[in-house]
Amino acid sequence: MKTEMVHPVTEAEKELATVAAPGGRIIVGIDDSPGGQAALRLAVAQARNSHARLVAVRSWALGLPRHGGLRRRRLGPIHPHIVLHWDRTMQTEASRDFVSDCFLDAVGGMPRDVAVTVKTPEGEPGAALTGIAAGGDVIIVGQEPSLTVRRVLHGSVGGYCRKHARCPVVVVPPEEPHADVKAS
Repeated sequence: MKTEMVHPVTEAEKELATVAAPGGRIIVGIDDSPGGQAALRLAVAQARNSHARLVAVRSWALGLPRHGGLRRRRLGPIHPHIVLHWDRTMQTEASRDFVSDCFLDAVGGMPRDVAVTVKTPEGEPGAALTGIAAGGDVIIVGQEPSLTVRRVLHGSVGGYCRKHARCPVVVVPPEEPHADVKAS
């Protein structure tokens, strides 16, 4: 049974339809941004339509600012962060919980009709996604607005994936509010 996508068809859906390979996996970068949520919704819909396996990836690293680290050198004296003991299982569990929360927000929970594998590797997001993906896969990531501080300082995950991946990459912009929904 084939399910049709909700119309109007977005540019990301058109691009995905042209690059998705039969039997390949759909690798989706998990992020709670509006673009990340749109990417997750598209990935779940495509996995349902194509009966593909969905691999949800949320990477983490001590060096990333959102995990308390520093990614760039500061001018002047630097106060080093000293980590005497680090239990990676705590961060892995927190990442898995984050993935579950994102599925809940985007599609109402972990889909029961799609084979989902959750991976929480240590490392930079772009490198983690491209390292997991293989030739027959498709990577789907959300697009972040170009003028955010995070993107200016740390670059674009989608741009990294497009440059380094051995498979097609679809970058999904945040969804626009529907015209029939009134702003309050």
